[in-house]
Amino acid sequence: MPTSTFVALATFTATGSETSVTFSSIPASYRDLVLVVAGTASTATQIFGRLNSDSGSNYSNVYMRGYSSGTQSSSATQSYFQGTYLGSSATQFIMQIMDYSATDKHKTVLNRLDRDGATQTFAFAERWASTSAVTSVDLTLNSGTVSSGTTFSLYGIEA
Repeated sequence: MPTSTFVALATFTATGSETSVTFSSIPASYRDLVLVVAGTASTATQIFGRLNSDSGSNYSNVYMRGYSSGTQSSSATQSYFQGTYLGSSATQFIMQIMDYSATDKHKTVLNRLDRDGATQTFAFAERWASTSAVTSVDLTLNSGTVSSGTTFSLYGIEA
């Protein structure tokens, strides 16, 4: 059975003043991309993302959330993909962009995260309605700043 290898492409460690992070000039030589965010923020906030700086309503998603008092699910079309929630409790967020360099299909994005000290779990399945190869990933907070020491790591997945 073939194995996959994670290749570190870039890591950014926050100093505590950042409101956005961009990974650009992403090489087209891997099968998938994986982005891992681990840390906290100055205030409860959400990180929104865009691929290739596309701000059109080209992102659609379905999501589920499990938490202490129940479950929730929904779907939406919007001008960004759902990123992660950050707050005072440590969060780890994993996003996989599949077939990111393919130019004959829309891109599929899977996001998974735990929030508020692991009392909530989210999963998003998303689609970017573009056949362009992904060359950049922009992440922007909707409020506050990323806490010092929060890491953003981008990996290429070899097939």
